[in-house]
Amino acid sequence: MSLTYRPAVKADLRALVELLADDELGARREDLQQPLNKKYQQAFAVITGDPNNELTVVESDGELVGMLQLTFIPYLTHTGSWRCLIEGVRIARSQRGNGLGSQMLLWAIDRARARNCSIVQLTSDKQRPDALRFYQSLGFKASHEGLKLSL
Repeated sequence: MSLTYRPAVKADLRALVELLADDELGARREDLQQPLNKKYQQAFAVITGDPNNELTVVESDGELVGMLQLTFIPYLTHTGSWRCLIEGVRIARSQRGNGLGSQMLLWAIDRARARNCSIVQLTSDKQRPDALRFYQSLGFKASHEGLKLSL
């Protein structure tokens, strides 16, 4: 499958939110009402305006088939290194199971290398055992326990 990676543009926003909502967990937390919730527009503006964030659309034959967000984070630890955080990985339902996820993650890892990151990290909800197995198959290790506090 030949894929094209490009920065998301405002016209993509509705389709991106639909991708985020297209699973059991996302369906409970995303808002698909019309018009689109302004919070999505505000978040999109902040993300796309930040040089350390990349909201990426993945296309195949001109069709939006996936998305992910990369955030590049400077750290004092690890001798002042940079990390790449991968979040919001989604694949269109019609494209799942055909290797697209592997291609997207390998592309993201290459982007992290290009930005001189020494670590790539991601989180995945424990309620997504298939996703956890997938990330582990790519070499990611559950080396830390992640904690969150909802506000």
